[in-house]
Amino acid sequence: MTTMAADPLLAPDSTESPSEIRRHELAAFLRSRRERITPEQVGLVRGRRRRTPGLRREEVAQLSAVGVTWYTWLEQARDIQVSAQVLDALARALLLDPSERAHLFALAAAPDPAPGTECPTVTPALRTMLKQLDPIPACVQNSRYDVLAYNRTYARLLCDLDAVAPEDRNCLLLAFTHDGWRASIVDLPEVTRMMAAKFRASMAGHLTEPAWKALLHRLETRSPEFREVWGRHEVVDQRGRTKYIRNAQVGLLHVEHTNLWLGPSSGPRLVSYPPVDEETRSRLERLHRIAVDGDR
Repeated sequence: MTTMAADPLLAPDSTESPSEIRRHELAAFLRSRRERITPEQVGLVRGRRRRTPGLRREEVAQLSAVGVTWYTWLEQARDIQVSAQVLDALARALLLDPSERAHLFALAAAPDPAPGTECPTVTPALRTMLKQLDPIPACVQNSRYDVLAYNRTYARLLCDLDAVAPEDRNCLLLAFTHDGWRASIVDLPEVTRMMAAKFRASMAGHLTEPAWKALLHRLETRSPEFREVWGRHEVVDQRGRTKYIRNAQVGLLHVEHTNLWLGPSSGPRLVSYPPVDEETRSRLERLHRIAVDGDR
């Protein structure tokens, strides 16, 4: 009869130290995650004589760019140092979801350098903040440039955003494919180049995620201009700057693009456009009145 190994977390008389218990739990967790993944899920070819359920240790090591011996020691619960960068690579190789990733870093007693960046639900408090910012245009975006919420002034800033289907409310998609949005952008080639470079920098951490791949496919399919810019492989970070917007209803606006991060710096953010000068402030107030009147 096969005897099951005792779970260190459940053994009442265990003489192991807390660090030893954590190492054994980490080893068991890694084995369980490795064994559930098929080679096909990570782009590997299944051999005819494959007996190991899921991935082999050497395959996980290869996918994570770590040594096979080192990874074996990790699954054997040996007392070795594990960096946050290596844990991050293991989480990606093992296709961990956000809860599993958090569990991995907790077991390793290490801070996560890139915790889950999916935008939380836009709370009523956040919607109130957006409303209170009027007439300053403001919205909540995630790192894919999806517009998740916005105030009345932002709704009329670059186009009639309310008339855009919710699934198409993505700043990158609009900047490359929506005529009205594009007409509002002063220095369009430079702006779209920078947006594509920011998107590439953000996507590095999400290369296998369906939502990111779907957006990239839409952009490449619908915009030859995007394909050309994307092929340059440029990357820049998310920094604010002043910009000019040519609004169809109130004229030229000079605003400061600002980001208020709601999570990690590559994740969700509140984007606002405070006026740089008094003329722009006056025009934004007029745009807000137009938006309010149009919603009545």
